[in-house]
Amino acid sequence: GRARPSHSEPRGRDGRGEEEEEEMGGWQQLYPGHIPTSPLQKALLAAGSAVMALYDPYRHDMVAILGETTGCLALPNLRDKMKNHPEGYRILQERPRIRLSTLDMARLQGLPEGSLGREYVRFLEDNKVSPDTRMPPKFVDDEELAYVIQRYREVHDLMHTLLGMPTNMLGEVVVKWFEAIQTGLPMCVLGAAFGPARLSSRKLQVLATELVPWAIRSGLNSSCVLNVYYEQRWEQPVESLRAELGILPPP
Repeated sequence: GRARPSHSEPRGRDGRGEEEEEEMGGWQQLYPGHIPTSPLQKALLAAGSAVMALYDPYRHDMVAILGETTGCLALPNLRDKMKNHPEGYRILQERPRIRLSTLDMARLQGLPEGSLGREYVRFLEDNKVSPDTRMPPKFVDDEELAYVIQRYREVHDLMHTLLGMPTNMLGEVVVKWFEAIQTGLPMCVLGAAFGPARLSSRKLQVLATELVPWAIRSGLNSSCVLNVYYEQRWEQPVESLRAELGILPPP
């Protein structure tokens, strides 16, 4: 739903409603950091961020903006999938976050080899990445959908872990193919389609003959990856979770 002007809230001491005090240019701010935008503004942001993301795929801020401004159809579909699944519905209700402040890194490092938590920490360490680098949403005009895309961003590194893919360009393209099938987000489709342009001919051959067919089959075969309460699955073996979801063993 699009953010709409609100004038029905109780008036403040200065004659303005409490909600009106949070409005920006006549449009209500729906959550902290939210920037209300018109359809034209979203289209301009989408076009500009797409160009920049294609020019530099590591511009995560541009990739994030592209995902928010083009996800108007995919995000409600993902939310509905979560609402219609017991575990996904609980995630929507409890709104867990995957950040360094919410993770017990020492405990995860002490879990058995092959467990989700241990392999996730190994992935973060090997690729020198942090869950805190995920940008908060700004341009999604629905508070619940904003959480859905935030959740997608925060489980992205877990997708790398489950798929056994590193954070180099080849690994990112493979994950984007899987996520494109899973989420339907135009951002993922764009990354899957144009990401290979930066790969060498040898890597393109491996991608086309082995990795993309496997990623597509896994994406089609797997249940929705947003319906997993990963924070309560840290001790589960990665192979067991792959089998539960329907992700085929990595080639």
